[in-house]
Amino acid sequence: MRSARPCAAIAALLLQGDAATAHRVRGAEPDGGRAVLAAVGHAQAGFGAPGVYRVAVERQGAAESCLDGVIAEATPPAASSALGDRLGRALARPLVGVPALLLVLYVGLYLFVGRFGGGRVVDWLEGTVFARHLNPFFERLFAGLPGDWLRSLFVGDYGLLTLGLRYAVAIILPIVGAFFLFFSVLEDSGYFFSVLEDSGYFPRLALLVDRLFKRIGLSGRAVIPMVLGFACDTMATMVTRTLETRRERVLATLLLALAIPCSAQLGVLLVVLAGHPLAVGVWIAAVVGAFVLVGALAARLLPGPAPTFYMELPPLRRPRLGNVLTKTYTRMHWYFLEVLPLFLAASVLLWIGTLTGAFTLVVRLLHPLVAALGLPPEAAQMFLFGFFRRDYGAAGLFDMTRGGALSEVQLAVAAVTLTLFVPCIAQFLMMGRERGWRTALGMVAFITPFAFGAGLLVHLVLRSLR
Repeated sequence: MRSARPCAAIAALLLQGDAATAHRVRGAEPDGGRAVLAAVGHAQAGFGAPGVYRVAVERQGAAESCLDGVIAEATPPAASSALGDRLGRALARPLVGVPALLLVLYVGLYLFVGRFGGGRVVDWLEGTVFARHLNPFFERLFAGLPGDWLRSLFVGDYGLLTLGLRYAVAIILPIVGAFFLFFSVLEDSGYFFSVLEDSGYFPRLALLVDRLFKRIGLSGRAVIPMVLGFACDTMATMVTRTLETRRERVLATLLLALAIPCSAQLGVLLVVLAGHPLAVGVWIAAVVGAFVLVGALAARLLPGPAPTFYMELPPLRRPRLGNVLTKTYTRMHWYFLEVLPLFLAASVLLWIGTLTGAFTLVVRLLHPLVAALGLPPEAAQMFLFGFFRRDYGAAGLFDMTRGGALSEVQLAVAAVTLTLFVPCIAQFLMMGRERGWRTALGMVAFITPFAFGAGLLVHLVLRSLR
């Protein structure tokens, strides 16, 4: 701590609340760092804002002073600038921002991601490329393997190629690819790639929901993984690493696992619930209520400071095609490297469960639970397969509804329980990787009884009203 530069760096870290630097100071100072830390606390008290924010502002000012006289910026036309400023301010206010958000979600998530990516592209890849060409090729390729048990590891209902690869490439890839493209158009440059300029919409969306998210222990920045969760919760769980504190990352991971249905599950559920207004209303109320209730309670129970959210709002810009395509390509590359192995691992677990008969045993254990919910015994298999693949569980619900096995009340109970049920195995593996296996198992231990408890409550309430 002799030269000026190390002292300045240490002071800046202390003002930002860096725990490692504070520990170092306590060990280096004769008085245990009490005088230094007291001076830091006194300085922080006079900031009027968190130290992280104040240091960032000072650094930005120093950087701008270095650029003065070196870089010349073209001044946009006054009329265009004024219009962009007015529109930017309006999007950050509820009166305009909420309808705009609903419009963006309808066009981006429902029409582009859901109907185009999850509909047309998935139908072509799964129905034409895999069903007509690749799957028959894989079947012929592994036909010579000795024993059905070994052949079923690669091809068949739970094969690595016919299930794991097909699911990752033909079903999830088009959905997340469309979402990544949509997400890149909206994304602010400061979140992922600071050298690229984009629309500047996400900072305004984060500001719009910040007050609401503060009530569940999150800041407006958490809107990014929450929105991404409606495409794929596995990817969204990884994106929670962009949140500032471990407390926020744990909260966001819990809420994603509990109450955010992925696009594959959501699409099937919307089809199943269509034409049943009671079931739709109960399902939305129960899932939203669970999201808010669990978030508010977890925010009170988890230790750590309340989230802070300071962000400079960049001007609204028209997205650049090259930037959007670069980001989309980068994320698709990440998808194959990080997520594809998880889907292959899920296929292996399904193969082992079928081969050993463990699935039959688990289904029998679930029979008393589904009976308490007023559901037929066939619903047990729906919940089990929903753990391995969320859309499989929703597809099982679709088959039961189409076959007339469920009344409207039973449909509402099943939809609520299935949505709140434990996350798919790919998301669970990602939770263990990001938050640690102890935390991930604790979340599953909470979510499982909570989901069945919520389904039981819905069943009792609706039965008493009928």
